Amino acid sequence: QVQLVESGGGLVQAGGSLRLSCTASRRAFSTWAMAWFRQAPGAQREFVASISRAYGSTDYTDSVKGRFSISRDNDRNTVYLDMNNLNADDTGVYFCAGVRTIMTAQPQRTPASYDYWGQGTQVTVSS
Repeated sequence: QVQLVESGGGLVQAGGSLRLSCTASRRAFSTWAMAWFRQAPGAQREFVASISRAYGSTDYTDSVKGRFSISRDNDRNTVYLDMNNLNADDTGVYFCAGVRTIMTAQPQRTPASYDYWGQGTQVTVSS
């Protein structure tokens, strides 16, 4: 079974920055679309960002556009989420997710579209 190992979460003050990392155990990582989701207390898991397998095309939810950046390093089987200008609404457990896709796959924003998940890492933004 695929394992995703996340790191980088923590406590940060509003306006600060944080980088999350997620490393996959599979050598075929380059064929996966990858995404980040987050879940605040009492809320459903929501889409944050995704990146395609081929050209690195990205997709972001509106609330993080211009502040967050998703990227990947296929040689390291790792996806990153660079978060800037954080605010309290960004607080939650962040999960990385992956799914094997074809080259022409459309970006997916629903958790059910992803087969592999990390354990989650807590991000807390203090006011």
